[in-house]
Amino acid sequence: MGSADYVYPATNVECSHRVAIPPPQPFVKSLKYNLKETFFPDDPLRQFKNQPTSRRFVLGLKYFFPIFDWAPSYTFDFLKSDFIAGITIASLAIPQGISYAKLANLPPILGLYSSFIPPLVYAMMGSSRDLAVGTVAVASLLTASMLGNEVNANENPKLYLHLAFTATFFAGAFQASLGLLRLGFIVDFLSHATIIGFMAGAATVVILQQLKGILGLEHFTHSTDLVSVMRSVFSQTHQWRWESAALGFSFLFFLLVTRYFSKRKPKFFLVQVIGYLKKGLNPPSFEDLVLVSPYLSTAIKTGIITGVIALAEGIAVGRSFAMFKNYHIDGNKEMIAFGTMNIFQVRKLRVLVIQWKFPGPFSRSAVNFNAGCKTAVSNIVMALAVMVTLLFLTPLFHYTPLVVLSSIIIGAMLGLIDYEAAIHLWTVDKFDFIVCMSAYAGVVFGSVEIGLVVAVAISLLRVLLFVARPKTFILGNIPDTMIYRNVEQYTNSNTVPGVLILEIDAPIYFANASYLRERIARWVDEEEDRLKTSGETSLQYVILDMGAVGNIDTSGISMLEEVKKVMDRRELKLVLANPGAEVMKKLNKSKLIDKIGLEWIYLTVGEAVGACNFLLHTCKPDPLKEESEAHNKV
Repeated sequence: MGSADYVYPATNVECSHRVAIPPPQPFVKSLKYNLKETFFPDDPLRQFKNQPTSRRFVLGLKYFFPIFDWAPSYTFDFLKSDFIAGITIASLAIPQGISYAKLANLPPILGLYSSFIPPLVYAMMGSSRDLAVGTVAVASLLTASMLGNEVNANENPKLYLHLAFTATFFAGAFQASLGLLRLGFIVDFLSHATIIGFMAGAATVVILQQLKGILGLEHFTHSTDLVSVMRSVFSQTHQWRWESAALGFSFLFFLLVTRYFSKRKPKFFLVQVIGYLKKGLNPPSFEDLVLVSPYLSTAIKTGIITGVIALAEGIAVGRSFAMFKNYHIDGNKEMIAFGTMNIFQVRKLRVLVIQWKFPGPFSRSAVNFNAGCKTAVSNIVMALAVMVTLLFLTPLFHYTPLVVLSSIIIGAMLGLIDYEAAIHLWTVDKFDFIVCMSAYAGVVFGSVEIGLVVAVAISLLRVLLFVARPKTFILGNIPDTMIYRNVEQYTNSNTVPGVLILEIDAPIYFANASYLRERIARWVDEEEDRLKTSGETSLQYVILDMGAVGNIDTSGISMLEEVKKVMDRRELKLVLANPGAEVMKKLNKSKLIDKIGLEWIYLTVGEAVGACNFLLHTCKPDPLKEESEAHNKV
């Protein structure tokens, strides 16, 4: 069995090229390189090199305030397009802002404040041309759910309002800190499938909550799960108001089919209305921050969670539209802009103005995109339109029925339930679909917090599975070439007699070292069993293709050392092919190269196979071992 039948030649097969061991690098230089790749993958400081001080100042100003970069080339044609887009999204932002404020159990006027100052800030600091800034339903729902567990908005509205301001302050501080510290990659741990499921679940919960307004119910559950909401709805059937339901569903139908029933005779319905909206711009609210126990921890937790969700959605939306127009947005710049919008310092007044707002929703950004916006000036136009509304037009909203706001929210939320994306996930990746539906079920049947925990946990679980259970493949030779590929993908490829070629498709770390050791042993067992059954040439060599192994730690080195010992005991020869610089450097420092033998490490799989084939066809059987084996058989 194995190499027991053969005597290896005294000299090794010479190869024209050997795998090089990289020269040693100082630790400080390696650390600097790794930190740069982690926190500055886009190399933002490159543009400052070899520039005079004045030029560096200008470049820095453009970096933090992109408006100075594109404003000099702004044209009148752009202004016409941005003006139309800005007025269009303002017509959507005003009712949405009021509706989402209601969803967060906050005064309706705050919904208008959120569409005034923040768009101006984003127009100066944001890198997206298409993102329309304003409140989003999911952040509003999270605010209502998490703060509502601590303070009842109806019983203690002032404290609830102050907690909302405090949560927004910490959301902004957290967002801006992530951007300044170049930690934007943290948001990437919320996968696309997770966001789809979470957003759809949150939209479903929001729609269910609007049944209170649609049906005209005065008492409603504070829970957000499906069972509690349905129990609350159907236990009060005697209190359903057909007037509210009729108005609500009619207006919802109008929104969904985008047709205005101009010929319908208006009727008078006895329903709740918004009430008085104070005219004027938003006042300073620094003194409203709650920075004492026991509410501080709740505000911090709410701020961080809503900040992360808002960042994930806002950056995802911005990137989606940037892809259509073929330009790039900087995630870290977006974080700084979002955080600054939530915490805007007015130094002249020496106060901190807190805006209840989060990054722009997809629906508003889609309207902005389709309306033909060219730059972030559309946000400025929207802010000016909202300012006019705040100064002069707020009394007109006094008699707006709350059921209409519920209809607006439902209409907007239906667009967040992206069933086509879920179907696409099912078609492309079943596991992603499971992740999506798990996040959805967690929100709908549990709570927003449970859904968020489930979504993050499943995303991290998948990352851990990728790391802890990397793929390994058997490689075969594609006929008439020197190319070796996965035999399951290329069914016409041929295995090499006497040689098992395995590809390790991931870095080797402590998390997967044990698994890889066991998996390699199992591949060898299965190959030997197959060869015994088929009567083919016995296994002599095991080649590990290390091309995809970008790095290896000490646990991985120990694993390779153990595999080498196992191969020796089984009288098999371990061969390495195409190890990278980091791998070779650590194999050399650990002296494992001496144990494997540098002559058994090759540049390519083809060279390794050629060397093994040469030895298989030129080495002579050992007569003593042959005689011993024959005696054992007898």
